[in-house]
Amino acid sequence: MQVILLERVEKLGQMGDVVNVKPGFARNFLLPRKKALRATDSNLEYFKSKRQQLEATNLQQKKEAEAVAVKMKDLKIVVVRQAGESGQLYGSVTARDLAKVIVDLGFSVDKRQIILNKPIKSLGLYPIEVVLHPEVKVAGTANVAQSLEEAEIQQKNGGYTPKNVDKLEPEISNEPDALETSTRQ
Repeated sequence: MQVILLERVEKLGQMGDVVNVKPGFARNFLLPRKKALRATDSNLEYFKSKRQQLEATNLQQKKEAEAVAVKMKDLKIVVVRQAGESGQLYGSVTARDLAKVIVDLGFSVDKRQIILNKPIKSLGLYPIEVVLHPEVKVAGTANVAQSLEEAEIQQKNGGYTPKNVDKLEPEISNEPDALETSTRQ
């Protein structure tokens, strides 16, 4: 299916490009989110007449996103969750959870704007990316900890360190085994 892109879509094209996409991608993603129009003759004419207005709107949105990106530079958020002794979470931290924390910081973001490299299922520091505009992204760090104090420690150490590190090492006893002492007598 051929569509006309109304904004830049990553790995697909720039505004005004006529591209071939799978029908499901167009019907389920591009068309409902107003990112594209079907490439018909009437829509091509419509796009040509509205191109300057669309480009001006896109430029204005990009400037606003860049202003917010300056405020969000080096974004560091803390998410407090319960976890087991090994640091495994009793659940997971999703893009929705991260978006809620960012909104609480005073920024307006949606869960669809948060990009995680992998699901967060244990304590530690994780890289995240917030897409404010198709051309403006902000990199940040999600600090998942059991408490705010632990989050500060993780930030200083550069990641999660178990509380019981000394318990993980095997205990070495200087006393001879009971079998050896009974055979010596």
